[in-house]
Amino acid sequence: MSAFPHPTHAGYPAETGLDIVRALRENCERPFEDAHAMPPAVYTSEAFLALEQRDVFRNEWLCVGRASTLAKSGDYLTAQIDDQPVVVLRDTNGELRAFSNVCLHRMSVLLEGRGNVRRIVCPYHAWNYALDGTLAGAPLMDRQPGFCKEQYALPAVRCETWQGWIYVTLNERAPPVATHLAGLTALIEPYGMADYVETFHEEHVWNTNWKILAENFMESYHLPMLHRATVGPHSKLEEMECPPGLPAFNYHWITKEATLPIGNAHPDNTRLQGHWRRTTALLAIYPTHLVTLTPGYFWYLILQPRGVGHVHIQFGGGLAPEFIDDPKAAEYMATLKTLLDEVNAEDRRGVEAVFRGVHAPLAKPGNLSHLERPNFDFACYLAARVGAT
Repeated sequence: MSAFPHPTHAGYPAETGLDIVRALRENCERPFEDAHAMPPAVYTSEAFLALEQRDVFRNEWLCVGRASTLAKSGDYLTAQIDDQPVVVLRDTNGELRAFSNVCLHRMSVLLEGRGNVRRIVCPYHAWNYALDGTLAGAPLMDRQPGFCKEQYALPAVRCETWQGWIYVTLNERAPPVATHLAGLTALIEPYGMADYVETFHEEHVWNTNWKILAENFMESYHLPMLHRATVGPHSKLEEMECPPGLPAFNYHWITKEATLPIGNAHPDNTRLQGHWRRTTALLAIYPTHLVTLTPGYFWYLILQPRGVGHVHIQFGGGLAPEFIDDPKAAEYMATLKTLLDEVNAEDRRGVEAVFRGVHAPLAKPGNLSHLERPNFDFACYLAARVGAT
């Protein structure tokens, strides 16, 4: 019998979320040299996902997008923290603010997607809110003696920026995001990521567990095989570096002569010197923000679980400022986007195949490669938080 039976298989005992947490922690207590992949139930159990939502998503800083996409007053984007809809917008003073995206009348969700508004208008009964969250209008409610408009304001959600990214959290006690990610700031400061310009943004839903996709991003061990038709032939495993991660993130480096001109530093880039002009950083910011940062471009994934078997993905990218100013910027970006779409299609096939595999009664996690150190660090991050409340 597999050491980690799936609770839905006939004849197998049901595992509680805490049973799975114990198995995960036992796995993480091994030295890395004998580390194994996470137990299958980590990816398949609804009970474990409920613990993740409670102990991770409701407490951590979560990235929701690039600040530069909210350039004008009234620009907004929407996001979800567990069951809590959130809207982030640029107010009339030019400040970024985040609020509960739920009407204070009959609790309809207010805004969807991205856009620009002068007021936040409820699509149900037209209660409407100013960009500071205060109630600005409520049709015919002046006929109700007990109603006082001044008593209504959308609950604020903590919202901060780091390196050009917007982060939100429901945790009032969480340290500032800049403090939380100070170690990463020091590592990547020469890249100047805050000034990179987003040039595309898409949203997708894949049929896999969110952690399988996160782990796929964290390691480059799979590149020569899964991406053999695209970037695989240019990936030299023996030259990859996978240092131990830090509490809030893990990372690894790939130094190479890029197949695309924008993979290396632009001639006008004076920030990066020596081998850093051709070094790519792959950043996994816990729990769900994944960034490939090269000297010339970046691309990213932001993940949100939609149940055990589906993950909502924000997929975007853009160019370093020197390439934005280059006359061939549009050409460079079109070439990059074509490549990323092909790589994403390969990744989707891979992570959806893993999700089918972890349900198998005979599925058993094997030893990790030295290039999967980030996966082990991610497992230890989860083991320390899930079930800790």
